[in-house]
Amino acid sequence: MAFSAVEGREVSSVPKQQDVTKLIVATSIGNALEWYDIAVYGYFAIYVSKAFFPNDDPTTSLLLTFGTFGLSYLARPIGGVMLGAYADRYGRKASLMVSIVMMTFGTLSLALMPTYATIGLLAPIAVILARLVQGFSAGGEFGSSTAFLVEHMPHRRGFVASWQFASQGLSGLLASGFGAWLTSAMSPADLQSWGWRIPFLFGVLIGPIGIYIRNNIDDATAPPAAKHESVVAKVFAEQKLRVLLGIGAIAVTTSVNYLIVYMPTYVVKTLKLPPSVGFLAALAAGVAVTLLPPIAGMISDRIGRTTHMIALCLLLLVSVFPAFLILTRTPTPMVILLVVLCLGAMKAIYFGPLAALMSELFPPATRATGLGLSYNIGVTIFGGMAPATMTWMGSFALFGDLAPGYYLTFCAVVSLCALVTIRRTSADDGFA
Repeated sequence: MAFSAVEGREVSSVPKQQDVTKLIVATSIGNALEWYDIAVYGYFAIYVSKAFFPNDDPTTSLLLTFGTFGLSYLARPIGGVMLGAYADRYGRKASLMVSIVMMTFGTLSLALMPTYATIGLLAPIAVILARLVQGFSAGGEFGSSTAFLVEHMPHRRGFVASWQFASQGLSGLLASGFGAWLTSAMSPADLQSWGWRIPFLFGVLIGPIGIYIRNNIDDATAPPAAKHESVVAKVFAEQKLRVLLGIGAIAVTTSVNYLIVYMPTYVVKTLKLPPSVGFLAALAAGVAVTLLPPIAGMISDRIGRTTHMIALCLLLLVSVFPAFLILTRTPTPMVILLVVLCLGAMKAIYFGPLAALMSELFPPATRATGLGLSYNIGVTIFGGMAPATMTWMGSFALFGDLAPGYYLTFCAVVSLCALVTIRRTSADDGFA
């Protein structure tokens, strides 16, 4: 089977630099809001668990919090399919507007949500509903925005699509920055009482800006799918292998991403260190994930996606377990910072070409749907449930403190198998 990114009509005009900047900002800002909220929820999980999921056993409370974190990801494939199909029929911009409005509403709901002490059982139920809304909207974000970018600049897919992930790094940078600042500047009591809401309220401010910018961009995509044709049915009937390979390709990078989100909790619960250590480590990783993806994307435009990504996947495969051995045997703040920074840098360089590679698995007529489906299933299985999985694995003596290392090694093997398969079955020099 040969994969091709040239089915259908692609846009070939070269946008001006100011137009390129506007396109990148317009598409990346929704992705940034999505990942900012994910990072904030993960970084402040200890405080969220006490506010909405109180329990006599702190581990149970934390598992409920991370379980809700993972539960919201069940809505992501649904959002990916529905909003992706909407984008393939009516244009990328229409779908992007829907997703950012829903995302902003979900973030506002979490920021203002009364606690369990105030409204009882309604509090955790309302948190779950808000997270499901966010999961649905986030599910449609990646496919539509990536399709929008690569169809504006098909000659530089690796570079332009990499900004999707650079924006995630910036979001992590902001979220971990809030964590480092608030844990240092506020007393634990104030932080638990109301301080944890500050980063969520800041996230609400991003929404209206993104809505305004997106309302002032134009589609430049392949023609919409024929109205009588079911885009979703076509993907499931003819492109199942492409979807599976996309899921596999994202496994290792999404698991590392959620490890970084999990790090402040891991530092406190497992390594018995102050939360500020975990936030500073996540902050360092955020810098790497912000700066490196565009460079990696440009490199992949020259040498090919799979050549680049297989090399990084092998490096991650042989690095993650030794990294956690060092981290657990010598849990000093400097060691934690360096280990997380190295993992973040390797993830960022792998991450850069990923959006372009996944977009090239699907033809224009089904691109947003295929991207949304594969991305969100992969993120749900290997990323969204990662904090809860690592917390659960850590409760067994077999895994103990090294649970994240075992988990990441498994995900690296999955991604390596997917990338080798893509390389062997591809006839498109654009990403082979």
